[in-house]
Amino acid sequence: MEVFDAVRTMLAVRSYMETPVPQEVIRQIVEAGRLTGSARNAQPWHFIVIENRDTLRRIGALARSGPYVATAPLAIAIVIEKTPFAVSDASRAIEAMLLTAWSSGVGANWVGFVGGIDVIKPLLSIPDALDILAVLAFGYPAAAIGRGKKKRKLLGEVAHREQFGRPFDEV
Repeated sequence: MEVFDAVRTMLAVRSYMETPVPQEVIRQIVEAGRLTGSARNAQPWHFIVIENRDTLRRIGALARSGPYVATAPLAIAIVIEKTPFAVSDASRAIEAMLLTAWSSGVGANWVGFVGGIDVIKPLLSIPDALDILAVLAFGYPAAAIGRGKKKRKLLGEVAHREQFGRPFDEV
């Protein structure tokens, strides 16, 4: 899948088949995060790959915004150092991971944000010196989903040329 097609068609997936995600796909997803650029090449992230059913169920029970993690065959916790650019750098890594998964037919969704899912830190033995930014739930979509059928603002509403308010579409 071409990168733009992945961006154009990727949708949030919250319901998954029980089919495990193959190890080679998991490795590509994690590698996509690892290879993402970061400010000053600091790479202020750690990725905890979770496939254990009991751990996934416990995360789903603890994460208020993501009970569907309990039914996912795979989750990856994104843990960050407490540095100025960690949130933006790790967010870039997350998007690379989501797009890589999608290009392999694996759906995903982002659960939580800094402070919102701290309750799972003890479960994953995350040191106090680090923050948990997100948990990404992954799996093959349980139902057919409409690739690319997104409700988005028109390009002219969000894109400007040279100055705010000057339509992007005008040349």
